[in-house]
Amino acid sequence: MKKQKITKAVFPVAGLGTRFLPATKSIPKEIMTLVDRPLIQYAIDEARAAGIKEFIFVTSRGKSALEDYFDTAPELESALRRSGKDQLLEVLRHTNMESGAIAYIRQNRPLGLGHAVWCARRLIGDEPFAVILPDDVIAAEKPCLQQMVEAHAELGGNMVAAMEVPPEKASAYGVLDVAEDLGAAVRARGMVEKPKAEEAPSNLAVIGRYILTPQVLDNLHRMKPGSGGEIQLTDAIAEECAEGRGGVYGFRFRGQRFDCGSKAGFLQATVAFGLARDDLRDELAEYLQQMVALPKAAQ
Repeated sequence: MKKQKITKAVFPVAGLGTRFLPATKSIPKEIMTLVDRPLIQYAIDEARAAGIKEFIFVTSRGKSALEDYFDTAPELESALRRSGKDQLLEVLRHTNMESGAIAYIRQNRPLGLGHAVWCARRLIGDEPFAVILPDDVIAAEKPCLQQMVEAHAELGGNMVAAMEVPPEKASAYGVLDVAEDLGAAVRARGMVEKPKAEEAPSNLAVIGRYILTPQVLDNLHRMKPGSGGEIQLTDAIAEECAEGRGGVYGFRFRGQRFDCGSKAGFLQATVAFGLARDDLRDELAEYLQQMVALPKAAQ
C-alpha cells in the first residue's frame, strides 16, 4: 500500500510565553528573533524543506503580530525597491506565505499540547500530518522533519523525534519505552509523560517534531486531562503502540536541538547560530574569547 505524503503541518503557538516576560507582554514568543530571524521562521523553513504545503497555526488571543509577520508588507517592500535594496527585498519575500497556504485556528482554553493539536482536526482531515513545536530549534545539515519524512516513507505509522538525555533529566520529557532498536529508529511499546528519573523506561526523550496518523486525533477526542491537568499528546500517541494500530517509532535525528522555550537554551542557540554565520563568526568568536579570558585575568 502506497503511503500518503505528508503535506500538512500543525504549529501549536497558543502559549503565553511567561518564561520570557516582560518581552512577551507585547510580542508573541514565536516572533522573538534568533540572530535575525524569528523562531517561527526557522520552523516554517524546516517544514518547507520537508515538503509541507499547508501550514496550520493553533493560536490564541494576542497573536496578531504572528499573523502579520506572514502577510505582505507593501509599504516596506516599496521602500526597499526604491532604495535598490534587492537583497533585503528577497529576504522579506521569503517570509510571505501564499494565500490559502496558511490557516489560523484559535485554542480558546489552555488545555495542553494534545488539545491544541485536536483543535486543528477539521483542517487535517483523514491524512497523516506533522506537528512542529517552534520552541525546539534544531540545527542540522538536513532539516530534522525532512529526515523524519524520509524515514516515515519506509516505516509508516506514527513517528516522534527522539534524543538521548541524562537519566536525571527524563522527568522533563515524554520518554519512549523501547521494544526494538532498528538503528536510526526504534519501535516503541509505550510512552510515558514526564516520569520520575527512577521510573523512566529509557533515556530516549521525545522532542518537538511529530508525524502522526489521523487516528491520534480520534484518541485525543476521547482523552481526559492527564499530567499537569492537560490533555497530553503523548498519551494519545501511546495508544497507537498497541498491536495492529500502526505502531509508534522514535527517530534519532541527526542534529543539535536547542530548547528556545528557556532563556538559557535561547542564549545557547543565539551563540551557536551566530557562530555558524560567515558574516558574524569572526567578530562573535573574538568577543566570546575575550569574555572567557576576563575571569582568568581576574584570578
